[in-house]
Amino acid sequence: MPQQVCMGAMMTCSFGVAPSSLIVLPQNRVMTSNMPAANIMDNKPIVNIPPFGMCSSLANPTVAAATTAALGVLTPMPCVPATVTPWAPGSPTVMLGNMPTLNNTCTLNCMWGGVITISQPGQTQTQVA
Repeated sequence: MPQQVCMGAMMTCSFGVAPSSLIVLPQNRVMTSNMPAANIMDNKPIVNIPPFGMCSSLANPTVAAATTAALGVLTPMPCVPATVTPWAPGSPTVMLGNMPTLNNTCTLNCMWGGVITISQPGQTQTQVA
């Protein structure tokens, strides 16, 4: 059964070089394991999704420009997440702040082609359906 995701969950991006830690603001006033619980709308770049070190996606304009300047040699550039859609699919039966709660099987797409996944949910006590 999937686990509830909360503040401090570890994430990875398929085009990033380093893991990152989810930031959940306590606006929904729901806690899990003494940490703010997340829902599918905790998807805002920088506010909720910090950078993943360097980005190696050629769809990222800064990477494409640096690669072109290096005569075609892939040149990673600093990651600035570009997430505009909610996490998917969310827990269909557990609502948090009128939105499906975020579980550790959800993914988030970046405009630059990366797929962000939860590698560690931040807690291990609460499971959601």
